[in-house]
Amino acid sequence: MTRPHPGQPPAEQPPPGCPAHAGTAVSLDGPGFQVDPQALYRAMRRDHGPVVPVELPGGVPAWLVIGYRELHRVTSDGELFPRDVGLWNQWPHIPDDWPLLPMVGRPMPSIYFTAGEEHRRHVRMVVPALEGADPFEVRGHCEQLADRLVDAVCGRGTADLVADFCEPLPVLVLARLVGFPDAEGEDIAKVLKDLADGGPGAQSAHQRFGEHMARLVAARRAAPGSDVTSRMLAFPEEFTDEEYALDLMAVTAAGHLTTADWLGNSLRLMLTEDAFADSMAGGRRSVSDATTEVLWEDAPTQILAGRWAVRDTRLGGRQIRAGDMLLLGLGAGNTDPLIRQGVHGAHGGGGAHLAFSHGEYRCPFPAQEIAETIVRTGIEVLLDRLPDLELAVPAEELVRRPSAFLRGTTSLPVRFTPVRTTGDPS
Repeated sequence: MTRPHPGQPPAEQPPPGCPAHAGTAVSLDGPGFQVDPQALYRAMRRDHGPVVPVELPGGVPAWLVIGYRELHRVTSDGELFPRDVGLWNQWPHIPDDWPLLPMVGRPMPSIYFTAGEEHRRHVRMVVPALEGADPFEVRGHCEQLADRLVDAVCGRGTADLVADFCEPLPVLVLARLVGFPDAEGEDIAKVLKDLADGGPGAQSAHQRFGEHMARLVAARRAAPGSDVTSRMLAFPEEFTDEEYALDLMAVTAAGHLTTADWLGNSLRLMLTEDAFADSMAGGRRSVSDATTEVLWEDAPTQILAGRWAVRDTRLGGRQIRAGDMLLLGLGAGNTDPLIRQGVHGAHGGGGAHLAFSHGEYRCPFPAQEIAETIVRTGIEVLLDRLPDLELAVPAEELVRRPSAFLRGTTSLPVRFTPVRTTGDPS
């Protein structure tokens, strides 16, 4: 029997006109999301409108929200559409080894997997701890660590910017900010890479990640410092060590891969788009322009899971049933033609993009600011140290991550004139 799409009653045969049957549900697998996701989003709008019936691996049904206005409605109404995975009406059909389970999550006491007042309790503790990071200190960490990464490759004249720079820089900075010594930050970087790859080592990596955070909480409880963990522990409301560790895991993991892809996508734009590179060389565009352009056109998070309907409702002409999962099509919403008049290209209203989501469950503002500092400072250091950086392969040979959810480049081979390290005498 075909599993019913959310919003449809169980039936031995699909009911007449059910949009998710007769081959009309859109599969979120396939190479199209690597090659040209915007073409897929245009086809979805044409065939389904702003709310699309989709099918996840294993035939799991969901709704993909791709309309900008509908996304605003969902993300602005945390009472009707909370981030409460416990509401999901598909749990009886989800196996323990379902590949998207780490992304969708299970109910647990962290800032990322709680809803309502419990979520707000975690926000009250985590956000001030992030706000306490001194912007000048954050930039100093970025500059020092970016220089260190460039030093490792600058003498050889070639590099893979993804593996050598974009992936390690964010997690090394975040590890410092939460209170890890640099040596442990390098292992955190490996753990998060194993987690992101989602291979056979992912479960072991998740366990090691938790062990790192548990040790950090214990160490900072014994000897507080000037770091995010110590500020969390000093917050007056009571939390368990498990909650502290889970919140630190959420902050670090959520900030790592998205920032790495933001950095990589920005460098890709600057290296592959001749018009953009020429305008930067002529002083007409800046690093800030490149990073903002990416948040509109090539955002790291294309689809975000998820929200769950508390009760039956309608959205974008669709009947949504209680417990249905809604996936936030942030990348599609940013290119919704209904809101793009006068926006494409210069992006005068740069802050209106949905790259960080929106509403109560959006990426916290201090986390956005830290990510922006990492990306812009990293690019500035890289271009200052390697001014003749150029792509070492044809642009069409660059490969995207095989994911409908995350938009990143698997490698970015470059060449440049070899230079001395920062520690060499001039």
